[in-house]
Amino acid sequence: MKMITAELIEDETKQDTAGRRITSVQRREELLRGYDQSGLTQAGFARREAINYQTFVAWVRERRLRTTAAKGSGPAGRVQFAEVNLPPPTPRELGRNTESLSVTLPDGLVVRGANAVEVAALVKALRA
Repeated sequence: MKMITAELIEDETKQDTAGRRITSVQRREELLRGYDQSGLTQAGFARREAINYQTFVAWVRERRLRTTAAKGSGPAGRVQFAEVNLPPPTPRELGRNTESLSVTLPDGLVVRGANAVEVAALVKALRA
């Protein structure tokens, strides 16, 4: 009869009380670097590495948010609002078609108009 040799390999992954694997931050970063270099889709990489797809997507999203926050801006930078109190238009201003609203953006661009909704739409279009 042929002898079978078995080797027990200790997998040092930890598990939570529900039996899910706990991946260290260092290992996550290794996997994310591997994903960047792999050329695979997120689903393909998660499948290859036996990682739950939704978990892997969350890791990629978290890294993207950290990177964007570290740069201080990005395509979806933080929007800041300031309360603006405008004086009511005078009867003379109501009678003419005048620009009664002026917005100065942080880069010095000034947008003027009579309708706040239209001015906001213009600013949004300029920043897109």
